[in-house]
Amino acid sequence: MSTTYTTHGEGPATVVDLDITGMTCASCANRIERKLNKLDGVHATVNFATERATVDGTADVDTLVATVKDAGYTATPVRPKTVGGSPDSGLGDGIEPDGVDSSPAAVELRGLRQRLVISALLSIPVIVLAMVPAWQFTNWQWLSLTLAAPVIIWGGYPFHLAAWRNLRHGTATMDTLVSMGTLAAFGWSLYALFFGMAGMPGMTHGFELLPDRGAGASFIYLEAAAGVTTFILAG
Repeated sequence: MSTTYTTHGEGPATVVDLDITGMTCASCANRIERKLNKLDGVHATVNFATERATVDGTADVDTLVATVKDAGYTATPVRPKTVGGSPDSGLGDGIEPDGVDSSPAAVELRGLRQRLVISALLSIPVIVLAMVPAWQFTNWQWLSLTLAAPVIIWGGYPFHLAAWRNLRHGTATMDTLVSMGTLAAFGWSLYALFFGMAGMPGMTHGFELLPDRGAGASFIYLEAAAGVTTFILAG
């Protein structure tokens, strides 16, 4: 059975709508737009807010999807609103009979919400322990590491993956900054815990306005890495 996608116009030149997943900032949309516009006979606009690309030209759908994939993102042709259930069911694009939206954008959003909720629950104790010296019990730093590691690695996975994709294509976006910043804070904290003085029982963090030269390996920054990851996910 053939599949009909949402197009406008008649003849060789048509307008195709594509749902784009994987974008995290406006520069991602600009990058995809430039890639698509390099195709012969194609004029494309990508809207980051709606996560949708509108392509006007003679290129076939498979070529457009492959071009977006080559840029490091995922494109899904928008199907007509009659898809889903019976023709008179009234179900829209990607809406299952049980009312759950199964479109790529909706699936991605649900995944991000799950990461946000779990990351927030894990990050709050890490941040509180780092900010309240009176609550820093013996070996509290190792509990912080246990709680922060899943946030930085699993919670921040979308940012790390996007940064890696951008690196492969020789570009940098907001994801690059987030990934590098959180991983740098996490990496230094691991060094300080395992090879510095930060892992010693009884270690505490106080509030200091001026840095203490030579005491770098006594400080960890797990709350910064976990907090930034959660904050960006909330956005």
